Amino acid sequence: MSGLFTSPASFLALFSCWALISAAEAQTPTPSPAPVPCSLKSNTSCDECLQNVACLWCIPTRQCIDYPVKSILPPNSVCPLNDARWGVCWVNFQILIISMSVLAGIIILAVLVCCFCCCKCERIGNKSEDAQVARQTRARKARQKTRRTEMQLRHDEIRQKYGVAKDNPYARMDDH
Repeated sequence: MSGLFTSPASFLALFSCWALISAAEAQTPTPSPAPVPCSLKSNTSCDECLQNVACLWCIPTRQCIDYPVKSILPPNSVCPLNDARWGVCWVNFQILIISMSVLAGIIILAVLVCCFCCCKCERIGNKSEDAQVARQTRARKARQKTRRTEMQLRHDEIRQKYGVAKDNPYARMDDH
């Protein structure tokens, strides 16, 4: 049997490649229809108008207008902020702006508090490290002092052993 499918593994590999190629051909993106201009959705409903993200709905005039992107907020001449709807119909634009600014303020405040707490914790950690270093330094100096006194005692014993001990520590060595 010297054909193309001599082993189940080669058959499985060939079948997998065929499945991937056919799946890729089936998923070719179809071009989406061009969005309907906002002005054509005037005198309909808020939900229909706001299906397009670029549209702004004005309640009293029942007009669907293009969002004025040149100005951040829509001017009062286009539609008052209380009556403007953008994104969702159940929140007016003024409340949306106020709530988003409050939310942004809370987030900024939370970040600042976290930064302050982290810096404070780092300073406390440094203080404990400084205290630990100071304790180690004191212990090292105490050990050094005991070693120095022990060495002084040994030197004094050696001086007494060889008879060169000084009765008066301020006397000259060669006076004895």
